[in-house]
Amino acid sequence: MLASVRVNQLQRLLLSARRLSSSPIIPPSRLLHQRLFSTSDTDASAASFSSSHPKIQTLEGKASNKSRSTSSTTSLNEDELAKFSAIAHTWWHSEGPFKPLHQMNPTRLAFIRSTLCRHFSKDPSSAKPFEGLKFIDIGCGGGLLSEPLARMGATVTGVDAVDKNVKIARLHADMDPVTSTIEYLCTTAEKLADEGRKFDAVLSLEVIEHVANPAEFCKSLSALTIPNGATVLSTINRTMRAYASTIVGAEYILRWLPKGTHQWSSFVTPEEMSMILQRASVDVKEIAGFVYNPITGRWLLSDDISVNYIAYGTKRKDLGDI
Repeated sequence: MLASVRVNQLQRLLLSARRLSSSPIIPPSRLLHQRLFSTSDTDASAASFSSSHPKIQTLEGKASNKSRSTSSTTSLNEDELAKFSAIAHTWWHSEGPFKPLHQMNPTRLAFIRSTLCRHFSKDPSSAKPFEGLKFIDIGCGGGLLSEPLARMGATVTGVDAVDKNVKIARLHADMDPVTSTIEYLCTTAEKLADEGRKFDAVLSLEVIEHVANPAEFCKSLSALTIPNGATVLSTINRTMRAYASTIVGAEYILRWLPKGTHQWSSFVTPEEMSMILQRASVDVKEIAGFVYNPITGRWLLSDDISVNYIAYGTKRKDLGDI
């Protein structure tokens, strides 16, 4: 079982990131982090964003027929797409259904910054350590991960199969000249792989538990990754503790998420994740857990991978690439 060996270093990065709170263009919201690591909005700012963009109100009332774009082979789960289409307008609401992702975002970004700077031999203390690199965010939603990656200098493509998610992400990104450069596409990983698109790093956070075929999904992620490139995924472990916290706690008691957001049987264990990625030519190098502190309301990196965890791997070089 792999575990993070750099938790202290990552936590130092996280603490330094929390001091970087200058986002003059995008108001503070649950996306959590500021300037470098994204931004956080308050409910008032999110409401202001929605009211200042009447397109969002229109999106809420439209049917989701246009929100799916599939190729001949796809790992899409239509039921899951419908769930996220129904709450797409809340991506930037600080106390809405995506509150846990906003709270977790600085911690996810600390892990990504540390592992990918190490992988690409970049300076983690740089304001834009990912400059010159092409990243793709699969299952980007409203852009919670894509935006901070763009602020860290990466050339970012955000992909989601829900049309309303992509429209919300585009509207929000256009508020800031830095994030307005993000390429948002309503498509699938499979389709982009068929088109031959390649990226230095492929990221897909909190997505694999919502797809119909995790193995095929990971094959597509691998196909999008250049040889020796990086792959980062995060998800929820299939344990009773995860069931108690993410379904019973988050959906039924705290009501952070709509009931039915998660299916325990769809959760992926770290062993399964490592095996699936290994078969897709991606070697997992590091896994870290996320633990939530209910007193501070913050997530921390940990060796405890019993509930939420994140994995970083590298794409193997095929003989044809040598």
